[in-house]
Amino acid sequence: MHPTRPLRLTAFAVGGIAALACAASALHAQTPAADPAAKPKTMQELLDASQPSDWRALDPARTLYMDLPSGRVVIELAPGFAPAHVANIQAMARGGYWNGLSINRSQDNFVVQWGDPAEDEAKRKPLPKKAKAKLPAEFTRDTKKMPFTPLQDVDGWSPEVGFSEGFPAGRDATEGRAWLAHCYGVVGAGRDIAADSSTGAELYVVIGQSPRQLDRNITTVGRVVQGMELLSVLPRGTGPLGFYEKPEQRIVIQSIRLASDLKPNERLPLEVLRTDTPLFAQVVEARRNRRDDFYKRPAGHIDLCNVPLPVRTAATPPPTPAKKR
Repeated sequence: MHPTRPLRLTAFAVGGIAALACAASALHAQTPAADPAAKPKTMQELLDASQPSDWRALDPARTLYMDLPSGRVVIELAPGFAPAHVANIQAMARGGYWNGLSINRSQDNFVVQWGDPAEDEAKRKPLPKKAKAKLPAEFTRDTKKMPFTPLQDVDGWSPEVGFSEGFPAGRDATEGRAWLAHCYGVVGAGRDIAADSSTGAELYVVIGQSPRQLDRNITTVGRVVQGMELLSVLPRGTGPLGFYEKPEQRIVIQSIRLASDLKPNERLPLEVLRTDTPLFAQVVEARRNRRDDFYKRPAGHIDLCNVPLPVRTAATPPPTPAKKR
């Protein structure tokens, strides 16, 4: 059963070639050989040496703050993959749709889901006026519209995997389609059987071992960048599919708001590591072939969903000294 309501639920001449060969030989002679004993940098060492250009600030208009009794969950939306759904989610957040609703499902090794718990459509909370009640399915996107940084590693679910706009993604060049992959922390829109039955009113987040079989079957809208531990540790539901059977088991959502609707000083100054830089490629390699003292044999492979996507609090610039008069 997919994450849903219960049944509503990336010609030289010879002489020229010889000249190039001589030049390359001379360059090689001038370049000091790499020290085979030099220890590769760890991921943390790479991050510690990063430059400001290796990071990007979260766009407040694409950032959701989900406030729970236990703390705040920060979600980065992915309009490049699901523009209609993201627009609807933004409208619902501005309209306070989720405020007072609840987390209704926690299925072990699968998903946590939130929205309106009422099964009777007539009793469900109405959508805000600017939100649409009908959207197209947005399972995949035209690859021409999506930047893509590929991984070299083989994937069992997609011809090619990598990162697009900071999100883990799959791509099929033959079909010309790309999609956001169901990795840990990815957020999707629950639906019924019909492909176009999701609106973004019911959302879920992956808390288990990457259910990649859902790729290209459900609209994915973003990922959690901070606060996953608040969702992944929730008590598991005892009902079918992990739904909570009693109202008192549900976790009340205090609010879900767009960061852009808060004052600048009320926003979290978060930055995420860019996935289209040489540094990111080095970070991936540091995790693909771990050479920490603990590891005796590098793996030579990394799964898309095991590539870390670091987040940090941006450094606050020192205040500008007041000019003396």
